[in-house]
Amino acid sequence: MSAYDERPWLALYDPEVPAEISREHDSVLEMFTAALCRAPDAPVIKYFDGVITMSELDELSGALAVALAERGFAAGDRLALFLQNVPQFVIAALAAWKAGGIVVPANPMYRERELSTVLADSGAKVVVCLDSLHSVVEGARPGTPVEHVITTSELEHQTRHDERIFGSGQRARPEGPLDMAELIEQHRGQQPDPVHPGPDDVAMLPYTSGTTGPPKGSENTHGNVVFNAQVYRDWMPVREGDAIYGVAPLFHITGLIGHLAVALLVPVPLVLTYRFDPVVAAEAIAEHGVTFTIGSITVFIAWSNTPEVTREQLAGLRSVYSGGAPIPQAAIRAFQDKFGHYIHNGYGLTETNSPSHAVPFSREAPVDPASGAVAVGVPVPSTVVRIVGEDDQELPVGEIGEIVTEGPQVAIGYWNKPEETAHAMPGGRFHTGDVGFMDADGWFYIVDRKKDQINASGYKVWPREVEDVLYEHEAVREAAVVGAVDPYRGETVKAFVSLKPDASASEEELIEFCKQRLAAYKYPRAIEIRDELPKTVTGKILRRQLRET
Repeated sequence: MSAYDERPWLALYDPEVPAEISREHDSVLEMFTAALCRAPDAPVIKYFDGVITMSELDELSGALAVALAERGFAAGDRLALFLQNVPQFVIAALAAWKAGGIVVPANPMYRERELSTVLADSGAKVVVCLDSLHSVVEGARPGTPVEHVITTSELEHQTRHDERIFGSGQRARPEGPLDMAELIEQHRGQQPDPVHPGPDDVAMLPYTSGTTGPPKGSENTHGNVVFNAQVYRDWMPVREGDAIYGVAPLFHITGLIGHLAVALLVPVPLVLTYRFDPVVAAEAIAEHGVTFTIGSITVFIAWSNTPEVTREQLAGLRSVYSGGAPIPQAAIRAFQDKFGHYIHNGYGLTETNSPSHAVPFSREAPVDPASGAVAVGVPVPSTVVRIVGEDDQELPVGEIGEIVTEGPQVAIGYWNKPEETAHAMPGGRFHTGDVGFMDADGWFYIVDRKKDQINASGYKVWPREVEDVLYEHEAVREAAVVGAVDPYRGETVKAFVSLKPDASASEEELIEFCKQRLAAYKYPRAIEIRDELPKTVTGKILRRQLRET
């Protein structure tokens, strides 16, 4: 038995956390129904001054599911959600599951070309989007299987109309698409014919840039989702009487599991504020008695650096976790000094349904003296993680290699990509592409990234995609994109370009060119123009050499 099979990290667990977790439900629907029966009147969404109970969520999602079924949406069909953190995200996701479908969460910062790729690859039949994003959907729709577009407004389900978030507070409803509220009213009181997805049926297809090339849909099953919802509940922990602040985007795997799924499981209120504003978020935490949140470290840095956010506003927080990007030790200390709360690390990927590792609630993560890296935690229950070398053989404790995860949270594959599935998940063991080591006590540290992927505030950016856009500019001859250290975002996108003979373009012009064609987190924040880019003898541009500069 290897050091990893012995699971030394179990000695670090809190006493109430078991070494193994048995999945309590076969599907997200079954999980929701059980919670509904236990607590029909429990609030499950709080949105400014609006409250939705479990029974109301059941009614709203049931009506929408009937509307979807009437329009030909059937078991196995895909429904794309192109929304910010609004109650309609939860309503529509549950409606899709009730209709037997699969949820495709899409980043609302996508532009037409990015959204089109996801819609075409997933084969989404229906898109639910905000009014303000309808034009993007229509631009992305040609050539995709999308049959229906349903729009909704962030102004619904609340009456406060906070100008700091909503501006004028006036709805600008587009002409043409179906309206979500009207569909629900037409079918209020109705429920679709029951469906019974199993634990191995796909519940959601969150897209990841992955290791190479275009985005890949991660086939996250109902069993995956239920298991990691229980991990959150038992580890963080989240109990009845608690409340969750939904600061992570709901389209992101952290928001999908650490906010939406665990709120439906317990059930507890999920507090949403449309988008993150440090002051508004702090006010919501105080107003709604929030006890738990998990988000990117940039959220906690923003709170630390906003004088208007007070210790009293965040006093009710009991459990604070961060995932999606490396956590600088200085940021942990600054937040703790100002608010008195320790930020626990967590680590996972889209393909592991959020956490595969987390710092036990009662502990603080050690820091690797050599690299200064804060431990990302220890493997969660029923999970074995190994460090392997280039030959895929286990490495001794303390040696650096690739992190490979095996457990009930690992997705079953990539949508319609059997070769990539076989490469990344042979035998159900997910090769993360992240490089790190395990110490003798079972703490895991990430010290490098095997792949060139850039991690900006928890958002993953594949350099080739940005390079492809740069190459579309008529003046660009060569382009290489790397991750540059950024004190706020962790990493930011930097590009190096050389120009064609007799062509001219300024750095500002090239940045604006990318800004118009890429999501906000993807476009380069800095561009350096050089006469030549470094290359190998075969002509391959040396990204690593550029990164080191």
